Amino acid sequence: MTESNRQTCTHLAVRPDERLGIAELEKNPERGSKILFFSGGSALRDLSRTLLGYTHNSVHVITPFDSGGSSAELRKAFHMPAVGDIRNRLLALCDLRQPGNTEVFHLFSHRLPKEGDQGTLHNEIVQMAEGKHPLVAKILDPMRRIVRHHLDCFLDLMPETFDLRGASVGNLVLTAGYLTNDRSFEPVISLFSKLLHVRGLVRPVVNEHLHLAATLDDGTTLFGQDRITGKQYSPIENRIDHLFLTKQTAAPAGVLIRKKMHRLIGEAGLICYPMGSFYSSLIANLLPGGIGTAISAADCPKIYIPSTGSDPETKGLGLADQVEILLHYLKADDPDRIGTEQVLDAVVIDCERDLAGAEEERIRTAGVQIIRRPIVSRNTAPYIDSTRLAQLLVSLAGE
Repeated sequence: MTESNRQTCTHLAVRPDERLGIAELEKNPERGSKILFFSGGSALRDLSRTLLGYTHNSVHVITPFDSGGSSAELRKAFHMPAVGDIRNRLLALCDLRQPGNTEVFHLFSHRLPKEGDQGTLHNEIVQMAEGKHPLVAKILDPMRRIVRHHLDCFLDLMPETFDLRGASVGNLVLTAGYLTNDRSFEPVISLFSKLLHVRGLVRPVVNEHLHLAATLDDGTTLFGQDRITGKQYSPIENRIDHLFLTKQTAAPAGVLIRKKMHRLIGEAGLICYPMGSFYSSLIANLLPGGIGTAISAADCPKIYIPSTGSDPETKGLGLADQVEILLHYLKADDPDRIGTEQVLDAVVIDCERDLAGAEEERIRTAGVQIIRRPIVSRNTAPYIDSTRLAQLLVSLAGE
């Protein structure tokens, strides 16, 4: 970082003993910093696994608004938040060196065939609940008993019309835990985090049954996360003008974060707005009321790491546009009182990324610094190298 950056961005400073600090963390990752991510989806899977070598204290705030795939069927049947991204992050952070964890990882990653009759698929879940399925039979007790119990509960709760095609077994297990714990994710996440030796903390940003909606610049409104991402449906042709939460009506639905989430944000040693789907993974996490206020009160560095690959959600958006949109949502709680310096210190880009002078000037005029670091390697181009990024993050994070 340049001297001028240090003067205008006092939170951000790579440790003078960066290499020594990283070596020490590799030996004692349990002492690593609380790097907090606002994310969803699978974009952080590799980085999460890499971070295990440097810190066991990362915090992952996950968007529970997914409305596609296996989560969609569960949400429709039980009117609940999405569980798929939570499962993905738990698996990314679990310690596979611990005896028995690999077998549970394989079970939680298993999906039922997308083709097949409901009777056959139902019988496969029954076999799992009875402990006769090979994936369950390999799991060690007490985890095997716990998994069987949760699958048995799911079978009791499952509507007769529930479509099991393509269902994620891990999602079914976590759903049963959610439903049998007064519709709260925290108990079931805590249970499996302990049993799977998850080296970090995973929490949904809110525990509410809400969906994403987006108003486009042509006035069209799209309901559902799956309509925005360009994965299950064709990529949207128009830019998103406004993203909001809804209960599947035209009216926005307000929701506030809990005090526990406010405290988690306040305890962070670094807040990272990471790569991934810009609107449906990142901005979605910033929509609940209180998020911007909590971030502005946190005394730690705050950085944005834009995606280096293709993101249909940012079609037509330059980096300066993304920074300005991010700031808009970060300040939404109180635009007149929350300053840029309270919610975003810098945007981190690769040294080789071309950035037009006018765009760079817009970012700096907005009050955001630009940090250029070699975060893309020859082996990973055009994508970010997870090892390089993990080392940068721990070097920027506070104690």
